Amino acid sequence: MPVPGVGDYDDQNVFAKILRGEIPCRRIYEDLHALAFHDIAPQAPLHVLVIPKGRYVSFADFAAKGGEDEIAGFVRAVGHVASQLGLDAPGYRLLSNMGRDGGQEVPHFHVHLFGGAMLGRMVSLPSA
Repeated sequence: MPVPGVGDYDDQNVFAKILRGEIPCRRIYEDLHALAFHDIAPQAPLHVLVIPKGRYVSFADFAAKGGEDEIAGFVRAVGHVASQLGLDAPGYRLLSNMGRDGGQEVPHFHVHLFGGAMLGRMVSLPSA
């Protein structure tokens, strides 16, 4: 049975192009496993995207196919970026959208890191 969110990777997605250097980004951290950069349409005073360097469509894809070193390295990179931005003490939010119903817009696994202010409700459903 196929795992939801695990599919063919689109090498033309915007994050793949950023990883290849075809599209610029406001980079704040990079290591062997991850790249972190400012979101172009921030939803909080601090809004950073952290993406793995591998070809993963979603969290499910990353969890199913990522190597142990790659997964650990990515998680450590997210923590490093939060600390680098001074968000440990005041706090922050991590969010990863998966699939259509989850609101995923770019088919490359990524984590949003939000901070810099008191954040509102975690989820708001659209009105009917």
